[in-house]
Amino acid sequence: MDQTWLDQLTEWHEADEHQRIVDTVLAVPEEERNYEAISRLARAYNNLGLYEEALEQFAKIAEAGQQDPLWHYRVGYALYYLGRYEEAAKAFATSDKLEPGDPDTQWLLQSSLRKAEKQRKHEQRIAARRAAALTNQVADEDKVPFSGMSLSDFWEDSDYARKEYVSDPPTDELIASIEEELGYKLPASYIALMKQQNGGVPKNTCFPTEEATSWAEDHIAITSIMGIGREKSYSLCGDTGSRFMIEDWGYPDIGVVICDCPSAGHDVVMLDYRACGPDGEPEVIHVDQESDYEITFLADNFEAFIRGLVNEEEFDTSEEDKEADLHRVAHGKFSPLLEELCARVTEVDQLPQKIRHICTQIVEEKGHFSFHADPLSYLMYDVQFWLYTKSYPDTGRQQYLDVYKDMIAFGGEFGQGGYAPAWITDWLDQRKSEGRIVQDHGRLRFTDQAVTELIQQLEKA
Repeated sequence: MDQTWLDQLTEWHEADEHQRIVDTVLAVPEEERNYEAISRLARAYNNLGLYEEALEQFAKIAEAGQQDPLWHYRVGYALYYLGRYEEAAKAFATSDKLEPGDPDTQWLLQSSLRKAEKQRKHEQRIAARRAAALTNQVADEDKVPFSGMSLSDFWEDSDYARKEYVSDPPTDELIASIEEELGYKLPASYIALMKQQNGGVPKNTCFPTEEATSWAEDHIAITSIMGIGREKSYSLCGDTGSRFMIEDWGYPDIGVVICDCPSAGHDVVMLDYRACGPDGEPEVIHVDQESDYEITFLADNFEAFIRGLVNEEEFDTSEEDKEADLHRVAHGKFSPLLEELCARVTEVDQLPQKIRHICTQIVEEKGHFSFHADPLSYLMYDVQFWLYTKSYPDTGRQQYLDVYKDMIAFGGEFGQGGYAPAWITDWLDQRKSEGRIVQDHGRLRFTDQAVTELIQQLEKA
């Protein structure tokens, strides 16, 4: 495998043309593929989401890869996205031992350890529930749902809630039809609540958690509870209901989505039937798409979930958080990379101050320091991309996505402490579709017109 051939694979990797890498390497007779070729093939499989295929290739060079930190990292990466977190943690730990200090390795190691512990607890809980079911075959069908709890003040009454969520009370025939379509028997407590009001926005929309989620360190939030029906979009079998979230958004096919969340689809609350079967009493879980559909246990059953909902005021630290973030963007030290990139700019005067000013506006508008899909966030995505590709013009797509976090997202004092990669890829795809970002031989850059417009925006900041 000569260097020219390997350079071509590298160019395709940076241009996200991973299938071309697979096709090219597979065209080489297997006995002629060396360590580097097989490693590139396995990495391409990883980038295509074909993790089992990647592990098959890594296994072929396992003996030679034992002292290669990249081999262990890439094996760990495949295991991580297969949900084999304990094995992934071992691979990342070995990679970190061979090459200490890599931030990606250390982040994935810590995430694997946390997810492995959560996975163990979940498996123990399911085993305990199944064992209990074997010794208690007769359900307490005489139990009255929500006994001792008044539901008269449970729902928020508004034109929006009535229009978007509330349907007529479900008939027994409709319930049976919905259960047949979903493939699960709905909990008696859920049916009882829906007969009281069929879907809507509860007054209490937060549920405390023992573990952090993408929403908060100590709780999750819901937007609504879906009603039993098909009429409203956010009813169980509506056009954005449970099956839609599972089939189109990729949520695990383990039960029924019952609550949407403020993230607009990026996390949900589900009834989880894995331990009880389709006719049993399901647990209630939170599923986080942004964390690779990570599951967090909430309650043993739906009634316990409803009883456990609390008002958002119990978790309201918005003013303190806003003040802290305003101080962060005004005085926090830039990351080494952001400092380096700003120092090389001659086209814009006082660029660091302009960046701080834009980020202050973002905090004032949102109440916290984060970038999403709004105009000011897109301006900051543009600024970071321009700064980086101006200094490093040979940057490909994957290289930029890998380095993005080192500028502001995980920028230390002047940083956000995290980010959702999908926001960055969505922005990049949009700028490419607009013709503002172009790709030449795997290298990404702004057009001259886009740079001129960006500088004009910065001069006004």
